[in-house]
Amino acid sequence: MPESSPKFSYIDTNTQAATIKRLRQVSRLLDTVIKIPGTPIAMGLDPIIGIIPIGGDALGLILSCYIVFEASRLGVPKNILNRMIVNIIIDSLIGSFPIIGDLFDFAWTANHYNIKLIEKYLNGN
Repeated sequence: MPESSPKFSYIDTNTQAATIKRLRQVSRLLDTVIKIPGTPIAMGLDPIIGIIPIGGDALGLILSCYIVFEASRLGVPKNILNRMIVNIIIDSLIGSFPIIGDLFDFAWTANHYNIKLIEKYLNGN
């Protein structure tokens, strides 16, 4: 039986470029939007919203899943989507621990890693 094609087997390059740009913005917002003056260190909203008990980590998880959803729409293969999901699971599980999890969220930029995986696939690498 032939393998089924992705839901969107053809996405024009303009749509693809616009989607990647939007995903980069979401990733930047979650991982590196706030630069600490005088240092190369940046942090995003993910560790900040993670401080909110219970709901903060869930909101971060939902926003991270959006990137995976869009990657799926772009036709990214399941093995790469699975790696992206593992990145999110690591971020969510360790990030859910008070204090240590917030420090981990600061250092582990799962969304940035996931954007790199998408771009690597789309560039044929």
